[in-house]
Amino acid sequence: MPEHLRARVLEIVGGGELVEAVSQTGGFSPGPAVRLRTSTGRRAFVKAVSAQVNPDSPVMHRREAEYSAQMPSDAPVPKLLGSLDEDDWVILVFEEIDGRNPGPDWDPAELRRVVRALGEMAELLTPSPIDVPPVAERLGGFTGWGSLAKAHAAGEDDLAWLDPWAFDRLDRLAALEADSIPRCAGDTLVNLDVRADNILVAADRVYFVDWPWAARGAAWLDMALFVPNIWMYAGPDLARIVTEHPLLAAAPKESVHAFAAGVVGMIMHGSRQPAPPGLPTLRPFQKAFCAAGLEWVRSFGLL
Repeated sequence: MPEHLRARVLEIVGGGELVEAVSQTGGFSPGPAVRLRTSTGRRAFVKAVSAQVNPDSPVMHRREAEYSAQMPSDAPVPKLLGSLDEDDWVILVFEEIDGRNPGPDWDPAELRRVVRALGEMAELLTPSPIDVPPVAERLGGFTGWGSLAKAHAAGEDDLAWLDPWAFDRLDRLAALEADSIPRCAGDTLVNLDVRADNILVAADRVYFVDWPWAARGAAWLDMALFVPNIWMYAGPDLARIVTEHPLLAAAPKESVHAFAAGVVGMIMHGSRQPAPPGLPTLRPFQKAFCAAGLEWVRSFGLL
């Protein structure tokens, strides 16, 4: 970050000189992500991005700043201390949470704690306490399977890379995703990006971070999105800790199935595209996510 913006960050934190800055790994933001400490003892977490590195990321950071500033004080979300949007940089300054990312080798007890916290957050954030778009507007519809089917029909992709089970059901998956978005409606504030590196486990609480995709939708959506993340790292047995939570288990099976198929199709289609600037690890993650998600879709036994 430019030196004059680093100085502005320290003003937001509360003054003093920078005495420690520890970069954080994980996630897909193509910019600094740093825990810092000042000479006055103040601490903060800072994330920043420049449009020169990735032209889309500043938009995401602006949305996150807008939504984080509105979060109720009792939400399990780090407090936004301030933000900067100048000189081609967008910078967010949060309170530092003395916690860590869980996984990827999940401990069952810790996973149960995280899933319980996810269910409690859904209850706390219903109805949505902040103004965000509905899921239908945020996602704009799922078209991944349909796009793959069109590419195959046009001779543009032989889909030899695609799982044979999915290939044999391509038209049915496309029809399923087309019916999925209306099933996701609701009035819960959902994160829509719950995964291990967007969770902080602290001694007193579990926190959920990164909210640029925030939307209003069905209370079970974040729980459903969490399933493939657990499945890809820990397998189906531990994923059952998520699928058997009452919030997800009581949701209409057909709706969860349609949403899961839609998400997998969307991400699978995206994983075939060139990597976005500054995000070299995104496509490999998406491919692993889709492999696990497709196994989950298959396990419903509805196709």
